Amino acid sequence: MPETYDATGLRQAFATLLKTEPRPAPPPGEWSTEQVLAHVSLVTAATIAAVSGAASGAVATYDNRLAQDPWTLARVAGLAGGPDGLRTRIAAQGEALCLLAEGLSGAELASTVPSLLLSNGQCLVDASMSIADILAGLATAELPGHAKQL
Repeated sequence: MPETYDATGLRQAFATLLKTEPRPAPPPGEWSTEQVLAHVSLVTAATIAAVSGAASGAVATYDNRLAQDPWTLARVAGLAGGPDGLRTRIAAQGEALCLLAEGLSGAELASTVPSLLLSNGQCLVDASMSIADILAGLATAELPGHAKQL
């Protein structure tokens, strides 16, 4: 386990997502640009909570179910002011997450939290994950996957 977290890849994943031009319209059955961005904002907030928990010694969990709820996605998008506001929010959340993660010790990065991750109604993870693995998944799978979806 590294002694410190190098957020270069995570920052790059956020930057790539944020500069991705949205598609004109989603394919049938897929989320709109606004829904994708609201989902990313909620997942990033959940990741910030897990990283903050590791840094403070608090009991934390990592659960993305709320980030899949249509009503919650619409509410977050409305509160943020639509796609432009969501992009601004995600940029700030991404930088906050990177700064928090860079301040973690190796022991904090290795700490595990109970995790439940769903995608398209399927359970991908129902097990404890290390904070380092959560950050890696966000940087290498979650954010790039949603950049492609846009």
